[in-house]
Amino acid sequence: GSLPLEIGNLKATYSLDLSSNQLSGIIPTTIGMLQVLQNLSLARNNLQGSIPESFSHMVSLEFLDLSHNNLSGVIPKSMEALKSLKECNVSFNRLSGEIPRDGPFRNFTGQLFMNNEGLCGDPRLSVPPCQSNSIRRSSKRKVLLLVISVSGIAAILIIAIGALLNLWWLKKPKSSGGTELMSMAKYDRFSYYDLLRSTDNYNESNLLGEGSYGSVYKGILSDGTVVAIKVFNLLAEDSLKSFDRECEALKSLRHRNLTKVLGCCSNPDFKALVLKYMPNGSLEKWLYSHNHFLDMFQRINIMIDVACALEYLHYGCHTPVVHCDLKPSNILLDEDMAAHVSDFGIAKMFGQGESILYTNTLATLGYIAPEYGSEGMVSTRIDVYSFGIVLIETFSRMKPSDEMFSGDLSLKSWVEDCLPDALQVVDANLIRPEDEHFTHKLKCVLLIMNLALNCCRESPGERMNMKDVLANLKKIKHQLLMTVSA
Repeated sequence: GSLPLEIGNLKATYSLDLSSNQLSGIIPTTIGMLQVLQNLSLARNNLQGSIPESFSHMVSLEFLDLSHNNLSGVIPKSMEALKSLKECNVSFNRLSGEIPRDGPFRNFTGQLFMNNEGLCGDPRLSVPPCQSNSIRRSSKRKVLLLVISVSGIAAILIIAIGALLNLWWLKKPKSSGGTELMSMAKYDRFSYYDLLRSTDNYNESNLLGEGSYGSVYKGILSDGTVVAIKVFNLLAEDSLKSFDRECEALKSLRHRNLTKVLGCCSNPDFKALVLKYMPNGSLEKWLYSHNHFLDMFQRINIMIDVACALEYLHYGCHTPVVHCDLKPSNILLDEDMAAHVSDFGIAKMFGQGESILYTNTLATLGYIAPEYGSEGMVSTRIDVYSFGIVLIETFSRMKPSDEMFSGDLSLKSWVEDCLPDALQVVDANLIRPEDEHFTHKLKCVLLIMNLALNCCRESPGERMNMKDVLANLKKIKHQLLMTVSA
């Protein structure tokens, strides 16, 4: 059967559940007369037509379920006025147009709108961004009229401007400096729907991690390739700049120990990077998860990989690149446990001849060099400082944010106070007195901790550079290998 017009007479009803009743036809507009109704479910029927504008009159409505029907048309924008509305489930219909953005719709999740291929709006709702065709058509008509009316003058101006631009380009220095975004034309472009399908509508089960600028999901492309998809939260402050910076850095850098970018999806309302998937997760996971463990050589190899990446950034590029936010969660491990430095969202690319920059963007507390935290001063030596902290953390399994560190006591000062007794600071699971080669392993840890402290000196000028850090780490590894294999 169908919903009768007389449904509007149930004016004293607080709750109405007509779900799974094989109802068909349209929803009568008289339903808007139920102004004390709080709960309404018409789910799992065969209702057709549009959602009546009169729904906006149901001022007491808190829970609305219209899912699993054949409703079409748009979600009335007037429903933004329903201040009491806590849930509006319209999934599994044939709705189209923009999802309202204001009022209660600010708090809704993508699951309430799923499986409506025509809906668009805020990307956080797992729908594509809306595009205004009418605006584009209007703009095209205006441009066409303008070109026709002033075609003679426009032609002369275009030729003159083209000549000037060509001359400027020929004289322009070819170094990109710190501001120019690298062209992404030679890399794969992915559509919003490609990424939506690959992540199963950004299902939570595919969520790999979240950061200040967005979320990272595991995705499977149509050809079976497993990827990591970094979706930027464009509502977050500086998120757009973060996307641009990461594009600039990752597209111009090539090194085995840096995250490999496979492509991107970029439009005004949605931005994402498609990256090589790292099946073993982050260094942070391996340090602090109870069902993961890294032995001595694995930890040294990981930190050598990270040092190789930083040496390349500082010395192997046309101009230096400073990562600015090195920490265990940004060190990812591939299938062979090789480390890859990731997340270039606040990285700085120096211009020709530059060695110091200043910024208002701060990184993660505990890993920040003193001059970066107090003055916003950026140089390659702030990465060296962060590397030193991560090196201590990797072998002590102590976070700089641990609750034991407060006041004047920090992770760095704790290690300084304990040395040369390395046994006080080393991860208790890494070395035990009964272990074979215990003395040699402990000496190795002492060398590593001293190296880390040389990276973490207060004055930038007193810190080691990454070339020397890498050489020292390799030397320590070689000494340990010779001892263990003897």
